[in-house]
Amino acid sequence: MDFETLHSANFSTLDSAVKSWNGVVGKLETLEKDAREGLRGKANKADWSGYNATVSREFIGKTAGEFEDAHTQATSIRNIIRDTRNELKHQQSELLNAIARGRDNHLLVQAKGSGFTVEDPENKAAGGQTAVDALRDDLQRILDKATEIDTSAATALKALVDLTDYGFSGAEYKDRDAAAVAVKTAEQLAALAKKSPEDRSTAEFDALVAGLTKHSGDEIFAEHFASTLGAKGTLEFWAGINDPHRGREVGQERHDQLDDLQKHLGLTLATATQADTVEMATWKREMTDLGSQPVSKNGYTLGFQVMSNLMRWGNYDDRFLTDYGTELIKTEKKMSGNGRHTPTGWAHMGMDPYLNRTGTDSGSDPMTGFMKALSNSPDAATDFFNGTFVTKDEDHDFVRDTDDENDYKGKVGLTNFQYLFEERDWPPERDIKGEESITGRNNLALALEAATTGHPAGEMPTIDTPPHSPDQARLMESIVHSIGESPERLTDHSYMSDSIGQIASEYLPDINRATTDADDKNESVPKLFPIAGSAAVLDHADVSRLLVTVGQNPEGYAAIEVGQKAYMANLLDYHLNPDLPREQRYPQDTENAIKEISRRSGEIGGTLAIGRQEAVLGEAKQADSDFEHATNQKKNVASGIIGTGIGVGTSFIATPIVGAAAGGAASTVSGVILEQVFKDSEPENLKNRGSDAAALWEDTREKNNSLSAEAAEKAASAHNSPHADKVEEWTRIGTGDGFNDASTAGRRMADDLETEIPT
Repeated sequence: MDFETLHSANFSTLDSAVKSWNGVVGKLETLEKDAREGLRGKANKADWSGYNATVSREFIGKTAGEFEDAHTQATSIRNIIRDTRNELKHQQSELLNAIARGRDNHLLVQAKGSGFTVEDPENKAAGGQTAVDALRDDLQRILDKATEIDTSAATALKALVDLTDYGFSGAEYKDRDAAAVAVKTAEQLAALAKKSPEDRSTAEFDALVAGLTKHSGDEIFAEHFASTLGAKGTLEFWAGINDPHRGREVGQERHDQLDDLQKHLGLTLATATQADTVEMATWKREMTDLGSQPVSKNGYTLGFQVMSNLMRWGNYDDRFLTDYGTELIKTEKKMSGNGRHTPTGWAHMGMDPYLNRTGTDSGSDPMTGFMKALSNSPDAATDFFNGTFVTKDEDHDFVRDTDDENDYKGKVGLTNFQYLFEERDWPPERDIKGEESITGRNNLALALEAATTGHPAGEMPTIDTPPHSPDQARLMESIVHSIGESPERLTDHSYMSDSIGQIASEYLPDINRATTDADDKNESVPKLFPIAGSAAVLDHADVSRLLVTVGQNPEGYAAIEVGQKAYMANLLDYHLNPDLPREQRYPQDTENAIKEISRRSGEIGGTLAIGRQEAVLGEAKQADSDFEHATNQKKNVASGIIGTGIGVGTSFIATPIVGAAAGGAASTVSGVILEQVFKDSEPENLKNRGSDAAALWEDTREKNNSLSAEAAEKAASAHNSPHADKVEEWTRIGTGDGFNDASTAGRRMADDLETEIPT
């Protein structure tokens, strides 16, 4: 900034800008509130169906979110402009005061071009030339500070606006300093990351860890750090710092902090990929291109192996993950002979670097880290798993029974899901204790959880979670059929069952429908088990095998058991509500509805019980108390606020527990039922429980009888139903029939499962 500009600056334009932005912020605050409470609130309470359930409702939710981002971005812009104006006014005041002090000492300050001169024209200044030099330096310091304020403000505003091509950024900055610090710190840390490992000190390593930890969620910082470091620089940084032959001092003295660096570097890059700047578009394209290439000239470590280990945390851009996954699969096919054998290039050899510092695995298999990335990005996960691994016409050895009549085995194409879940020979891995690592397949299960449910793995669905899309439902169909076809795909890796159980718990209407064996022409079943989004069309036998298989794992069992009880309670309330619109009513009488709901719930409970018995009484010898403990732990998720999307004023979201206030009788009914479920699973209530198959079966049947009856009675009472004195008998009959159905289905599977099936 030149001298005359600051000296004669008129800040009225900036004053007007700040005033205008104050107005914009105020109006957007009102609009954001209206969108959140009005637009989104009404959308969440509306009864959507069909295409609108998945598309329109989700669009409204995203639109409401845009208003929130618009308000945040406008506030940040206002804050930066206001802070810049105030700081420049202060610098102008400092300049004028310095000139006045010089005048009092007979010094003359004049503008000259873009600069200024300081003179002692009468040689009267106290201190002589020293005073002249001191005033000159003081004025230059003020101008330098003003220039820095002006430049950093322009940089921050441009960076903020450039973060998104369309819509608004949610980046929030309280003043110019905060935004300026983000840019400056990013440049400093990128410079440290660019250093060769041999030249990087422990103090610089500590600065990187501290800086990335503090700023990983800062959008301007993250974008500037990643784009300054570059895609190749990112790979070289993480590969270099883990090279045992380079930077040994840091490697030895900061070995225990490498996992922190890995995590926060990954989080920073995830934040950066959400930016729409030209620089980040280049970074993402180059990172994908570099995946199949060696990171160093004489090395064997590929870009995919490095980057995938940084993907284990954070929410990466969906398009980037899709492109990255496509190229990763191409490399996987080359290394495995189109899936014929283990992708040998991903196997960890003795001298290979440990690119993953969490201790769960070496990090040599890039599919492990990529699966974890997908578990945090549901849309990208859905696209990836439904994508093609090999087509029928490619050169591969995958065959299936393509003729039901004579068991002819013919070549088939495989999706990425089928390859990874059914066919892939996962490279052997060890954890830090030298034990076989389960991380790869476990991350696969987490990614499938995100892909089918529409929310990140490990989280519970909320009222804003959209109903299932056609692609999600199609993937669910594939999962259920795969496990039904070969249960050992899950039992051999039982640690995956918690995720599969959670998936099943969010498709309970689809599962309940499947147990009816109704054909496509049956119009009553869809009304008995309404679904807002796309339904997964499941085979009854496959569902039974899925439930028995998942039921052998305590966490998987608990997810479905608790979910089904809440779903059953809310469904009974829904159909006993006399205010239900006529077009949504079940066409048969109340008695049939209650019996049928209880029967389907009973069959699901009974089938799960068969799996549980296999785990407790079979070769696994799983402690029965483990199942009750897992069930009891579900109350930490329920938090006393229950709703399954049936009759709670929301869309028919097929989820067991929604952690949001869902008013009405349904939440009361399901809340009471789950309280009883959790009470029954407490240790003091299990002391007299039998330990043989018959006793366990009868105990489970009795509990299901009791819970169904209580749910129906509570719902009937809440709606003043004239059938209140009959519902207990109807649920007893329905539940009994359901357990008989489960026993029949179980006997069909007895040869495969080698378990004792009760009668």
